[in-house]
Amino acid sequence: MIFVTGATDFIGQRLVVRLKAQGEKLKVLFRSHHPEYETVVCGLQREVIPDGVLEGGDTVFHLAGYAHDLRDAAELEGLYRKVNVDATVRLAELAVSSGVIRFVFVNSVKAGGGAGIDGAPDGIYGKTKREAELRLLEITRQSSMHVAIVRPALVYGPKVKGNLQLMCTGFEKGWFPPLPETGNRRSMIHVDDLVQSLLLVAEDSRANGEILIATDGKPHSSREIYEAMCRAAGKTVPGWSVPKFLFDLVGLVSPQVRYRVDKLLGDECYSSEKLEALGFKAEHSLDF
Repeated sequence: MIFVTGATDFIGQRLVVRLKAQGEKLKVLFRSHHPEYETVVCGLQREVIPDGVLEGGDTVFHLAGYAHDLRDAAELEGLYRKVNVDATVRLAELAVSSGVIRFVFVNSVKAGGGAGIDGAPDGIYGKTKREAELRLLEITRQSSMHVAIVRPALVYGPKVKGNLQLMCTGFEKGWFPPLPETGNRRSMIHVDDLVQSLLLVAEDSRANGEILIATDGKPHSSREIYEAMCRAAGKTVPGWSVPKFLFDLVGLVSPQVRYRVDKLLGDECYSSEKLEALGFKAEHSLDF
């Protein structure tokens, strides 16, 4: 039996479809009953994962977490810690006591602060994600359970959520500005390639106790991403772009706006060398 948390999220949905197609028996954790799978009803923001949920299970894919919140992060530190750290540790301890063989934790590149594996995490979100990794690795050293940690770069694909969804909506409605070619470098990975990487690290003993970054292996500029989204939306790629200095001027409005401009046109590039050494090779490249 395979146990999945975060099964209704963007990545989790693709993972459970793949596992189901392979004939796997699934159990999911969700705050209400899932219509297709055996469900452990538990809201991680308010409840503790109950005893016994992993009995008879051999593999855990832990994708659930508390992501960025637009409210004051300092006021929500307890919530970040409860979901990202405490729930992860609780699930890992239950896995060990239940005899689970494989545990795959899908984390975030923010746990490394945007600087690869060993960078200092930034903000409460990144810090709690990094703490969860460290606690999980400690549990690994004290047990025989196979544990692999995957940090995906920006994940894209059909029905993408978050900022990429807003950008795609902007293309479709015609209000998103044509981005300039700045030569910046951003790492991404298609959701189906990420799912493939999760299945790989669950089975490969070389991934045990490792933190592996998942990308498609091809850095992309923001302009390249913009053009790919235009094509996906069935729009003609404009032959012009908004000059970068105009984005820089807009960024002077406030630190928050400057942050968004930097996220849009800045660098965020990672290496998936360790994952590729296990035989992983992405099949998609900017395929929305």
